[in-house]
Amino acid sequence: MGVVVGLVLGAGAFCVWWSFWAPAERTTARTRRTARLQDLLVQAGAPSVSPGILRAGAGALMLMTLLTGLALTRSPAIAACFAVLAGLVPGALVRARARRRRRDLREVWPEVVDHLASGVRAGLSLPEAVAQLGDRGPTELREPFRRFAQDYRATGRFGACLDALKARLADPVADRIVEALRLTREVGGTDLGRLLRTLAGFLRDDVRVRGELEARQSWTVNGARVAVSGPWVVLAFLATRPETAHAYDSAAGIAVLVSGAVCSLVAYRLMLRIGRLPEEARVLR
Repeated sequence: MGVVVGLVLGAGAFCVWWSFWAPAERTTARTRRTARLQDLLVQAGAPSVSPGILRAGAGALMLMTLLTGLALTRSPAIAACFAVLAGLVPGALVRARARRRRRDLREVWPEVVDHLASGVRAGLSLPEAVAQLGDRGPTELREPFRRFAQDYRATGRFGACLDALKARLADPVADRIVEALRLTREVGGTDLGRLLRTLAGFLRDDVRVRGELEARQSWTVNGARVAVSGPWVVLAFLATRPETAHAYDSAAGIAVLVSGAVCSLVAYRLMLRIGRLPEEARVLR
């Protein structure tokens, strides 16, 4: 009985001690993947689409492809294989569009920095210099800065409005600009104009170098796409013949399809890794 009482008292004391410590925030791998996917959707120009909606759309496309493949080929193995490939299409389209918009925006960020530097040099406050980009900044970025101006007029909280602006832009260059503005606002100093002009020079150099490298390496990416899509186009034509389609329903046929899909995926990812420049990650979220 004394042992039980001691254990209960010890457990109670431990619970009291544990209550004084705030639980540590854990960022799981699933949360990081969801955040990256949301950034891709914002960069692709679809901020209203959530990762869940994208996944649901991919699932619906897989089901539709599976049913269509079964109706056309009468082969569950081939239909399932093309359904899996179809499920990868929405994510690939989002990544391609996000990559294209990042490339386009990369060319206008130096102009944004120049506008900010001009506003600061003209004596505007930091909120006014940022808000005026909604009217005078590059056309592609005016809407987020207009919404920043609306938020600031409604709340007057510069830090919170900057956080909302970062979430709407979801761009590593925007993160650097926003954090420079936040640091200047909180700490003060007279070097913001010089910092912005230096940043604009770095961004222009990056655009020029990336443009030259991407022009030279684009053939590698295009070659990878053609090489991967070729065998599956041939399989789609072969599947129109019933005797050929049924041959893939055997264990050997399924093994061929699975091994071919794995080889295609690995080769495609390897070619992209070789032929594409690394994208800058969002470190200053």
